[in-house]
Amino acid sequence: MLADLTIHEFLEKTASHAPVPGGGSVAALSAALAASLTEMVANLTIGKKGYQEVEHEMIDIAKNTHLFRKNLVQYIDNDADAYNEVMTAFKLPRDTEEEKNLRKEAIQEQLKQAALIPLSVAKDAAKLLELSAKVVEKGNKNAVTDGAVAAMMARTAVLSALYNVKINLNSIKDEEFVGRVSKQVQHIEADVIVRENEILSLVDL
Repeated sequence: MLADLTIHEFLEKTASHAPVPGGGSVAALSAALAASLTEMVANLTIGKKGYQEVEHEMIDIAKNTHLFRKNLVQYIDNDADAYNEVMTAFKLPRDTEEEKNLRKEAIQEQLKQAALIPLSVAKDAAKLLELSAKVVEKGNKNAVTDGAVAAMMARTAVLSALYNVKINLNSIKDEEFVGRVSKQVQHIEADVIVRENEILSLVDL
């Protein structure tokens, strides 16, 4: 599993001529890093003098980001698996009309899955952006830049994942599916850029 590789191994594999891990897996990793940093700032706030009023909120944030982190690590492999399934579909036999039709259906189905996985990553990363906003605003001020980096990583994860959604949508023939997912992409994309700027404006250095 990609998620079990060391940092050095993951970077080497990403840099190789192999198509996976690619941008989708890196987007999931970026979101997982955003979760980790947000969780760290929350943990650095819990039990600290002067932050008693937000302690329960920080405990909830730490729990939520921990769950996000575990889920997003799985998406690192899920994205790579989705790509491999698309490639497998392309290799299906096409000697007869029936085989050609089955191949086309399989390709379209796997392309949809390959679009939905990074869409889920983008949605999770967008939620993490909101959690990072809370630790930037209310968390331990000594770790405010860590919260800011979490926000930037979350934004990067959202936009990166959405790029992977878009490239798969380009090859999907189901107009209803493409239209529905495209609306979600546009909404998430527009919102996340605005939110990042709002969050970073809270950092006074």
